[in-house]
Amino acid sequence: MSEARACIGISGWRYRGWRGDFYPKGLAQRLELAYAAERFGSVEINGSFYSLQRPSSYRAWAEQVPEDFVFAVKGGRYITHMLRMRGAEAALGNFFASGVLALEEHLGPVLWQLPGRQAFEPEVVDAFLAQLPRTTAEGAELGKRHDEKLKGEPALSVNAVRPIRHALEVRHPSWDSAECEEVLRRHGVALVVSDGAGKWPMIRRVSTSDFVYVRLHGGDELYVSGYSPDELQAWSVEVLGWLDGSPDGLPRDVYVYFDNDAKGFAPWDALELQRLVGEGRTSAG
Repeated sequence: MSEARACIGISGWRYRGWRGDFYPKGLAQRLELAYAAERFGSVEINGSFYSLQRPSSYRAWAEQVPEDFVFAVKGGRYITHMLRMRGAEAALGNFFASGVLALEEHLGPVLWQLPGRQAFEPEVVDAFLAQLPRTTAEGAELGKRHDEKLKGEPALSVNAVRPIRHALEVRHPSWDSAECEEVLRRHGVALVVSDGAGKWPMIRRVSTSDFVYVRLHGGDELYVSGYSPDELQAWSVEVLGWLDGSPDGLPRDVYVYFDNDAKGFAPWDALELQRLVGEGRTSAG
């Protein structure tokens, strides 16, 4: 069995305020992804949350990153916020036919972010999760059910069958329950550990899947504040614990994304957490 992997990075990479700070002054915008990918093991693709992207975009992104780099892809808000996970088959088809599968070996987890008003409804959640593809082949098959809203030629071919992981980010307290945990575990879907600066509960029920997904939106002020050295140290201890098998003896891959981007803290916090986790693994080994 291979060693559990920590992928630590940023939520999105194209931010004007990062230029001349994280990104060197004068670096061309088209080179920003490659620059970030040289420093992190993963980033989240955010544009897919707001609208369907093009296969050419996914292919271009995949060509700019190292061999072992993975993208987390954010599922469309039309599915999560407008349909609220109901009657979503065609919309899911549009999403998986829009080019996501063109990432090939660089496709990491798919993130489904729910709105804060969305309470836990077991039947709705169970039915939605049952529709999600667990392999790229299943994703291509689901993509055939797209509707006329998908513009252009669907990207449905895959060079190799690979697993697809799914993570669910929730922001309503009703999700912190044993019943929710049981439903997600049945489908192997990760319940995101989401730090929203106290704006929503941070739920740590990480045994629902074989990986852990963490989103850090700011410790004190949502999307704005950076994380202190002590806070980053504490998060590194948690990450190392999950990698080593906490809480149930099963080592898990861990994906961590910093979304405190407003004042440019995200990439620097991600680099520091990555350093702390790397040092922790080295000293333990």
